[in-house]
Amino acid sequence: MTQTIGQPWGISVFGAGSVRVEPQLVRVRLTVDVLKSTPDQAFQEAGAAVSRLRETLRRHGIPDTSVSGSRLKLASEYDGYGGDRTFLGYRCRASYAVESEALDDLRRLIVDAVDAGAHQIDEVEFDVHDKPALRDEARRRAVAAARRKAEVYTEAAGVSLGGVVHVQDVDSESHEFRQYRGHGGGGGASAGDLAPEMVEVSAGVVLGFALAD
Repeated sequence: MTQTIGQPWGISVFGAGSVRVEPQLVRVRLTVDVLKSTPDQAFQEAGAAVSRLRETLRRHGIPDTSVSGSRLKLASEYDGYGGDRTFLGYRCRASYAVESEALDDLRRLIVDAVDAGAHQIDEVEFDVHDKPALRDEARRRAVAAARRKAEVYTEAAGVSLGGVVHVQDVDSESHEFRQYRGHGGGGGASAGDLAPEMVEVSAGVVLGFALAD
């Protein structure tokens, strides 16, 4: 079956761009999680763990302003469902997000935080300070990549590339971007382990060009 374009108007292409830089800071999300038989025991042990954790972070040179956390939350804990459900005790939790520029101290920080009572490490994310500026540069590279692609197509088709008639941003965190990128060869993602090489900031764009006579 022959496929046709209902309303031909020009050429539409996707372009992706990225900037890779060394990480400048790390964010660690961790949780104090205590399960005890009574609410008082759960609150007391969790509160003591929180105090130890705060002191540990200060010893690592992390100011209180770089630590955001939640209040202690208490909930009943059960195992099983329905008639087989068994009461386990009272779970007291408090979550914290810690930001530090001391990347070389990260492993020791995590070990000490766990020793202090933060037995749950939820996330380790490496980042940079001026991400908006890096995103702008990635967008410029995405536009350049889209234009190069359009020039290849028009040259191969024996027509001339006209001006830009449509610009559509594609969010680099969206499913749409991943679909486009998958068809176009893809690229790396931000490092997420304890020994990052680079942080990648990406952008995507769809450009529509007219075709010149």
